[in-house]
Amino acid sequence: MQTAVLVLIDIAPGSRLWGFSRYILGKFPFRNIPGLIFCKVLGSGFEGGFSTKPSLTKQGFFCVFDTKQNAETFQQSAPIVKAYSSHANEFFVATLYPYSSRGSWSGFSMNNLSSPPANEPIASLTRASIRPFKAMQFWAKAKPAEQAIKAASGSILTAGLGEAPYFRQATFTIWENLKSIDEYAQSGAHLSAIKAAYGEDYFSESMFTRFKVSSASGVWQGKHVQIP
Repeated sequence: MQTAVLVLIDIAPGSRLWGFSRYILGKFPFRNIPGLIFCKVLGSGFEGGFSTKPSLTKQGFFCVFDTKQNAETFQQSAPIVKAYSSHANEFFVATLYPYSSRGSWSGFSMNNLSSPPANEPIASLTRASIRPFKAMQFWAKAKPAEQAIKAASGSILTAGLGEAPYFRQATFTIWENLKSIDEYAQSGAHLSAIKAAYGEDYFSESMFTRFKVSSASGVWQGKHVQIP
């Protein structure tokens, strides 16, 4: 079963050069990791949110493994995970099982499980390559959607992420249960943004994935998270 590992960090003041080097090295430190089938090193928006202004300290990575065992071994003992943790002022890690996914990310598509979790935490990852001539329209919708997430009932964690400022963006969220994420997805600013994105062809590539949260722990934007 495909299993994803997401790490988010806020780089410690004495490790800023190390943090900048992550963008230069890219996926090189992740080479030869057993079972790794997909990897993205990610930046974040200002203060970890959705912004055209990049954060100078918040970043992370998203990895997908061929099996749960390989993902857990990576999370528990990989030198690169320990390096991120040791250079972090805040460190958050989640292990995730995809149960519903459509679209692709740099040509990679995730598997689907048969059914969603009934009443347990759910994570969502939305990523897109934004067409340059649609970028201004996209970002006009992004801020209201971010504010709506923060105010939404059942929201546990939110992170604005991206491969490149402005055009290659991602959103990661964790919710208390299926009901809470569906209520958010089907209302207000988020629904308006999704309708506009599809109706006006904002994206050249996109992927929308929901996950069962196997475990999640750490701190992001000053908030402590522990699942289970």
